[in-house]
Amino acid sequence: MNFKVETSQLEGLKIITPKVFNDSRGFFYESYKSSTFKEMGLVDDFIQANQSFSYKDVIRGLHFQVGKSAQAKLVRCLRGEIHDVAVDLRKNSPTFGKSFGINLSHENRVMFYIPIGFAHGFSVLSDEADVLYNVSGGEYDPEAESGIRFDDPTLAISWKVNYPIVSNKDLDLPFFNDSQNFF
Repeated sequence: MNFKVETSQLEGLKIITPKVFNDSRGFFYESYKSSTFKEMGLVDDFIQANQSFSYKDVIRGLHFQVGKSAQAKLVRCLRGEIHDVAVDLRKNSPTFGKSFGINLSHENRVMFYIPIGFAHGFSVLSDEADVLYNVSGGEYDPEAESGIRFDDPTLAISWKVNYPIVSNKDLDLPFFNDSQNFF
């Protein structure tokens, strides 16, 4: 298998490290292979790929979609370093309301699998970062878009940045205890 898979303390989240082949020309690795992911129990049909570019201290999130448009995500950092965070929004989960964060970078090449039922966000730790994430479930639908404030005191997430840069749209998101959009 060309991937090492680890679990986190939140059921369903997977940390995936690819086997990297380095030589004098650079490197090569499989970032996704449907048959191998199915062997790992990840049967999502990724239907859309999203890429973002952000500067140091930017926080994007916490985002998710609801209903038929809910999405699982496979996240990786192509350039720079980010702190990637998932929050369990599954009402019947023993870890409901808990978060898990991991650093993803172009150097460690770690990928983060986030199933449906989680909010997702990240902060940029390097001067710049390019982030790519594949999504399954529904395509992006603005009517299904939802989120939770990044600085929610109930969640108490450490974003690892000193001077957060956040969009007005994300500042208008509800706090966890005020949200009605759970799974």
